[in-house]
Amino acid sequence: MSDQPKTAITPPTHTVPPARFSHGVRKGNILQVAGQVGFLPAVEGVPPTPAGPTLREQARQTLANVHSVLTAGGATWEDVVMIRVYLTDTAHFAELNEIYNAYFADLQEPPAARTTVYVGLPAGLLIEIDALAVLG
Repeated sequence: MSDQPKTAITPPTHTVPPARFSHGVRKGNILQVAGQVGFLPAVEGVPPTPAGPTLREQARQTLANVHSVLTAGGATWEDVVMIRVYLTDTAHFAELNEIYNAYFADLQEPPAARTTVYVGLPAGLLIEIDALAVLG
């Protein structure tokens, strides 16, 4: 696989990252989605804006943002083998599981593996999610 090029993935809904990284990178049949947060789709000239102050609003937008990168990279949720969730508050775990289970209710079995950890994020952000997909 080393002779295959890496391709950066940036959906039109996303701004250019604030540092030197890609929203997603595809190499061969592997697609790694970088950590996404609950920012609304990009509007030129407007700074990134969270979907709202609640975990529910941000989690649903974060999942939509991960999905945008997957789609732009030629993948679907069915191709995802690993999801990592980063929460800022341990008290959000049960609510996250409720939102997560509802979001993926129609996904084919087996579900992707998942890890959830607790981290610090920039002010106002409650959740970040990344994903690893294997296509084909």
